[in-house]
Amino acid sequence: MVGAGNVSKMHLEGMRKNKDRVVVTAICDPNVEVLEERANTYAIEQRYTDLDDFISNSNIDVVVVCTPSTLRKEILFPLIEARIPIFCEKPFCETLAEAKEITEKAKKYSVPISINQNFRKHFSFDFVKKLINGDEIGNVSSVRFHDYYFRQDKGWRTQCERNALSVMGVHWLDGFRWILGSEARSLYCQTYSSPAIDCVGDTDSNVQIQFNNGVIVSYAQSLSSSYRTTELVVVGEKGTLVSGYNTVSLYHSSSREPVETWEFPTGGQELKPDSAFAGLNLLLESIEHQEPASNSVEDNLKTISLLEGCYQSAEEGKIVYFNTEGIL
Repeated sequence: MVGAGNVSKMHLEGMRKNKDRVVVTAICDPNVEVLEERANTYAIEQRYTDLDDFISNSNIDVVVVCTPSTLRKEILFPLIEARIPIFCEKPFCETLAEAKEITEKAKKYSVPISINQNFRKHFSFDFVKKLINGDEIGNVSSVRFHDYYFRQDKGWRTQCERNALSVMGVHWLDGFRWILGSEARSLYCQTYSSPAIDCVGDTDSNVQIQFNNGVIVSYAQSLSSSYRTTELVVVGEKGTLVSGYNTVSLYHSSSREPVETWEFPTGGQELKPDSAFAGLNLLLESIEHQEPASNSVEDNLKTISLLEGCYQSAEEGKIVYFNTEGIL
């Protein structure tokens, strides 16, 4: 483990529940107090404050990176050069340019990297994807999604020009790609920084995305809302799916009430460590079977490209376009 901050607890809890699969033997963080607290809580024997020392002496097989995303290149480059497979917390990078640079270096050294896009399973995206593929609603016509709540972060993220979309939007943008099985064609975004939140970057946004399969996604984000609501609506030619964090309901035009409601098995805050570990396990399986993981860094470039597109569109006040592979 590199990075012992708050998000590391989610990963360590997931790994502690799967000791038959992984054992955490070393942790690295320059903050000694945080390092010792995390290492003591999870009985991690090797403790390092220097990354080079960690790389040279820890004798690890795989590393989980939970450092701030603003430090990605300076952390990942030495790990890649040491040829250590990497599971990296989201967002993979703050910018598409840096994401491409790291991806190329990983390719040069033949180092697999996977990204923790755990909301594919933690939220209902994977469950909805299976319902769509099972023809529950026919061809998808449109998608509407909103995520409103109040969030006052502390620390490094509050000083970043990129905030809400990097913190939460990267989950939702990835989820749209996942359920539609398609890449973006064009995007338009507007952002706002609310004085209700102490931060430099965006707190609220509205995004419109057209995908190559013709589906339009409308997405609204707020980290400054006193009212909390998160809802995904997927409209199809035969029915509509409505989902939150724990349930998915199917509606038909003949009834105002849902004809069926499912509780998907991976939802809820208490299961976030499980979904994070599931992402790590995809990397482990890809190493064992010598095939790309579905959450590979190459795949995540398309998610980061959507994130970059949002900020570019908001800054320039115009529609941005993607190539056929969904890269800006």
